[in-house]
Amino acid sequence: MASENTAAHVSASAPAPKNGLDRFFKISERGSTVGTEIRGGLATFFAMAYIVVLNPLVLGLGPDAAGNALGVERVAAVTALIAGILTIIMGLWAKQPFAMAAGLGVNALLASTIATNPNLTWPQIMGLVVWAGIIMAILVLTGFRRAVFDAVPESLKTAIVVGIGLFIALIGLVNAGVVRRMPDAAGTTVPVSFGAGGHLIGWPIFIFLFGLFLTIALFIRNVRGAILIGVVASTVLAIIIEKVAPSGSSMDSATGWSLMVPAIPTQWLGVPDLSLIGAVDMTGAFAGSALGGLGATMLMFAILLAVFFDVMGTSVGLAAEAGTMTEDGKIENIDRVLLIDAAGSVLGGGASSSAHQIFVESATGIGEGARTGLANIVTGVLFLLAVFVSPLVNIVPFEAVAPALVVVGFLMVRQAIHIDWADWGLGIPAFLTIVMMPFTYSIADGIGAGFVAYSFIRLIQGRGKEVHPIMYIVSLAFLIFFGMGVIEGWMHG
Repeated sequence: MASENTAAHVSASAPAPKNGLDRFFKISERGSTVGTEIRGGLATFFAMAYIVVLNPLVLGLGPDAAGNALGVERVAAVTALIAGILTIIMGLWAKQPFAMAAGLGVNALLASTIATNPNLTWPQIMGLVVWAGIIMAILVLTGFRRAVFDAVPESLKTAIVVGIGLFIALIGLVNAGVVRRMPDAAGTTVPVSFGAGGHLIGWPIFIFLFGLFLTIALFIRNVRGAILIGVVASTVLAIIIEKVAPSGSSMDSATGWSLMVPAIPTQWLGVPDLSLIGAVDMTGAFAGSALGGLGATMLMFAILLAVFFDVMGTSVGLAAEAGTMTEDGKIENIDRVLLIDAAGSVLGGGASSSAHQIFVESATGIGEGARTGLANIVTGVLFLLAVFVSPLVNIVPFEAVAPALVVVGFLMVRQAIHIDWADWGLGIPAFLTIVMMPFTYSIADGIGAGFVAYSFIRLIQGRGKEVHPIMYIVSLAFLIFFGMGVIEGWMHG
């Protein structure tokens, strides 16, 4: 499952460090340059900056049981702040090009499921997120979380990389409007469709196609900065087209821009409202709500499991593509990576911006050539600037970034040749892992399907002793997670 540029190969032929910066981040050792890392950091920021706009729309509008909402502007400010801090820490301490931000899967879980429970307020909900992060940190410090990584067969690790590649590509296609959800009124069992009514229409789609073919052409010609050039060129063209022939947002028209409408902003600076920092209740969900201790614990378990395995899949996929794996197939500084990820839930929950996780869109910067933590410093600083300078996240439309995600998805899917398809005990779980990630829009769900299938098939084959005991424990945990709806029904019944 090794990348074409594994850490072992790079270190064997790497030149001596040029200066202290080079030595600290291992830039030359990993076959990179300062310029490449800067381009990679910029590409990653542009690919994931949308979270500063989208996370507030998911979390900030809905009222809790007390009728209070977090507020869009307040959530936007803390989302950018915590993302910047954690991304920089990841770069400086773990020295990996893994940027962090509020996880979309977890924030949707909080807003659409957990926040609907009676008598549960937003401070109490964020308290559950903080507790999940604390427990994750304990699991890292005791070695359990790393043991889970080590217990996974190589073919399943590779399947995780491939699944994430397909997932990234689907995200790009959905963001661009090429793949759309079918309206319920259509009366069909097909959940998604091609474009609007089976056709690719509208200027936003044109921008996506322009960026896709431009990026592919630049890649084929081995042009440095292919991804970043594609994003910038698409953004400039999008601004010009929107000025000449306005399309508006997708909320107004099926052919509009999906989230950010490209335009040159009139106001650049703003004073952020950071009042959500510390607005968390660590005990209310367990003692002061109608859930009771057991109900609150089950909700916390759901958050914990989702975050736990999202980072496992994402970090394996990103490290494989970046070549930051050791000779024995382990991720460099994995314990630091996992501790910072756990801190993402603690800090994110403590600031009411949801759990912050390693972002799969970091693959965009890695595809641009980022190999070290220096790229993270660039991305993190831009997030911190975004707390005060709003145009940083409002100027680049989804459609300009989506081509990069599709191309990066291709780069990751190539790893599929390393899966042992001849062994059904590995091939079937790998297949389920790969297809479930994009089809469920969840990395954790794909990993869970693969783990459960692997444990089950090995038992059927009479080869159960080959499965690490931790895999059985994790598979049981996933079965509980998948059956959470049934369990909650029993509890409330």
